[in-house]
Amino acid sequence: MTSESTPHEPTTPASESTVTVIIAFAMNILVAVAKTVAAAITGSASMVAESAHSWADAGNEVFLLIAERRGGLGRDRAHPFGHGRETYIWSMFAAFGLFAVGAAVSVMHGITSLSHPEPDADYVVGYLVLAISAVLEATSFIQSIRQARAGGRRISMHPLRFVSRTSNTTLRAVFAEDAAALVGLAIAATGMALHEITGSAVYDAVGSILVGLLLGIIAIFLIKRNGEFLLGQRALPATRQAILHRLLAHPDIDRVTYLHVEYVGPAQYYLVAAIDIRGDLREHDVAVLLRRIEAEIEEQDAIVEAVLTLSTADEPSLTE
Repeated sequence: MTSESTPHEPTTPASESTVTVIIAFAMNILVAVAKTVAAAITGSASMVAESAHSWADAGNEVFLLIAERRGGLGRDRAHPFGHGRETYIWSMFAAFGLFAVGAAVSVMHGITSLSHPEPDADYVVGYLVLAISAVLEATSFIQSIRQARAGGRRISMHPLRFVSRTSNTTLRAVFAEDAAALVGLAIAATGMALHEITGSAVYDAVGSILVGLLLGIIAIFLIKRNGEFLLGQRALPATRQAILHRLLAHPDIDRVTYLHVEYVGPAQYYLVAAIDIRGDLREHDVAVLLRRIEAEIEEQDAIVEAVLTLSTADEPSLTE
């Protein structure tokens, strides 16, 4: 079983994921500074929410960079499955940061602005900053879309579904944050425009609350998905089926009666299978053969650990 012969969820090169995060970080820093200045000039509640959003995103990218670095460490004596799951731990920190800094601050500021509305201000600066922010955020988002399309194409899955299901938590976080950023910009612009047109600061305050709720939804989604991978997430059906196909094609395997493939990191798997060996070998020879097949499976970069046991005669066979 060679790495070329077994299709699975595409492994994103560490350099590509790191580039995606660095681009997002740089864009968020520029946008956060611009929004903060605009918020101070205009006094817009929506702009304050957007500046908190961008600062939260920028901080989250630091956690994601740590996740990429730590998750890429190999196996050692203390971590026989490697450090892949550490990616989800640091990504969880990033999601909590988005919830606490981005969502909570935006909602609280919006509620405060409802009871203590800001005076009318010249929003030209705000509109200009939002327009520039949209261009910068779109640049980062395009990079995420490109990566999602490439990954989805590999396993014949729609990019949005791929982002939701992929084990690449960095891609999911950047994609979701960039999408939320673009929607948040539209909300902020609408709130500011309605404030300017009607003279009522309620619209601007509501815009801040809506931005906060949007960030809260995104954060909860990311927390939930990272938690699922930390608890133990089965591999995608297409991946499991491809691995089953390769096991059945092995010259020493007659049938497979049990197969469990679980993520232990981004595009990294722990495999357990019950198989029936061809022929009627002695116990010692069977043990040696099982270890050899396990070693062949583990030659693939995606398979971190493979454990094979023997099937019983009455167990039903798995089919492709």
